[in-house]
Amino acid sequence: MTSTTTTTPAVTDLVDAHLAAFSTTDPDERAALVARAYAPDAHFADPLFAATGHEEITALAASVPEMYPGHAFRRTSGVDLHHDHARYSFAFAAEDGTVVIDGTEVAQVGVDGRLVRVIGFFGPLPTA
Repeated sequence: MTSTTTTTPAVTDLVDAHLAAFSTTDPDERAALVARAYAPDAHFADPLFAATGHEEITALAASVPEMYPGHAFRRTSGVDLHHDHARYSFAFAAEDGTVVIDGTEVAQVGVDGRLVRVIGFFGPLPTA
């Protein structure tokens, strides 16, 4: 079976801005990244947290570097895109490279070109 998926630099940039928003300690940079990556009424959820809208997503993103100083999210795969959905892998690691958690996210891109929904899963897929 051949893949019919494609990705674009614009979607990859959205994903990277989203991950950077959850890593930066600078409040102005965080707010700008959230506004760039997310539609105003976007929803983010992972196994631990959920947030809707720029204000809640920004507040949630601000809590991550507070709880885990010196840690950052990074994309560990390419971005696979079909229709309006993207998927990619990520890692959350300390400055020395020690990975705290990794996983996969699926994101939906809205008509304005920003993320409207990001759903994160931690760890590998369960075995069959």
